[in-house]
Amino acid sequence: MATFFTMVGNLMTEITALVTSSGAGDAGKIVQTNGAGKIDETLFPAGIGAEVRTMPAFEALTAGNLVNVFSDSGTLKARKADASVASAGKRAVGFVKDNVSSGATATVYYGNVNDQLSGLTVGQVLFLSGTTAGGVTGTAPTTSGHIAQEIGIALSTTEALIEIQKPIVRA
Repeated sequence: MATFFTMVGNLMTEITALVTSSGAGDAGKIVQTNGAGKIDETLFPAGIGAEVRTMPAFEALTAGNLVNVFSDSGTLKARKADASVASAGKRAVGFVKDNVSSGATATVYYGNVNDQLSGLTVGQVLFLSGTTAGGVTGTAPTTSGHIAQEIGIALSTTEALIEIQKPIVRA
């Protein structure tokens, strides 16, 4: 953490900058960027930052997975989205940026940049994969009964701008 100095009365006083905020008790303090060189979202007012929701993971999730959220006996849970099972309703609604064990708390992002991918082609339109649950592909699934769901566009070989569209069930 960075250290700064300020004058309190006639004394030079050392102060430490915040990387994350725990709320109102941190009002008026100096802000420092995090290890990624960005300001942590906890330092912004409500409504500013990524749209996220936390919930239990129904299964193990890998960083970058597209996820489907559903009610499991009244509890909202996240599982891998899957284009191959349209009848089971596993369309993509968001993604995770971290590995999450089954039953652990997942942070699901709704839109924004997914920077946990690999093997993308810059500028390529991306779809929910019909062969890899939670995965993306540059080709829309064509198998009867699968869903074709555009999920965004590749910004680099490892990043995609996620703008999830409604799925279409293939005939």
